Amino acid sequence: MPVEPWLSVVMPVHNEAAIIERTLTGLQALRRLGAEVIVVDGASSDSTTSIADPLSDRLLSTSAGRALQLQAGVAAARGQIIWMLHADSTVTAAHFSFLQRHRDAPWGFFRIALSGRLWQLRVVEWSMNWRTRLTGVATGDQGIFAQRQLLDRIGGVPALPLMEDVELSKQLRRQARPLIALPPLVTSSRRWEQRGVSRTVLEMWTLRAAYTLGVSPARLADYYQRRAPRG
Repeated sequence: MPVEPWLSVVMPVHNEAAIIERTLTGLQALRRLGAEVIVVDGASSDSTTSIADPLSDRLLSTSAGRALQLQAGVAAARGQIIWMLHADSTVTAAHFSFLQRHRDAPWGFFRIALSGRLWQLRVVEWSMNWRTRLTGVATGDQGIFAQRQLLDRIGGVPALPLMEDVELSKQLRRQARPLIALPPLVTSSRRWEQRGVSRTVLEMWTLRAAYTLGVSPARLADYYQRRAPRG
């Protein structure tokens, strides 16, 4: 009878052929420690799935949409802890060790570090870490992890076209205080570099403010997609 994993990594992906092999290769040590890796593809048109298949325990396919992909991955997960990880995050033994030592934590997330060298990115890191520490509300880039029972209690990942990470954090926060992990999780700075640091920060704060004021996630998603860079 197969042993149930203590941790399930759920990774939503979409056209990540350029980076997915590096990311999943970094998770093979975690698989050897008794965790499972579930990749959920959202209708990629490149070779993401063929690269991911041999490097994951399960490869699922859904329509595009991070919340939908996370829901599918969480439903398939067998671990006590669910770790929702982005494809452009870089994981190390320090992250594995932290999760193992804190298996009983209700939920939490990692401090963030951005991969680029621009000094403006250091300011972004500091402000994001300060805000999340103050509010207990994380972004998906910070690798939110939660006990399966707690996720089930709140109804799982909210079915929103945008801001699902913010709403998920708020719902989890109502149940328990988050554990903020000290080893920073490095995430790609490509979004800031492609769109410009100041512009990206302004857009992110605008979206969050609009969501807080009650603008529907569908309208926000439409705005975000229309302003996203092409190619």
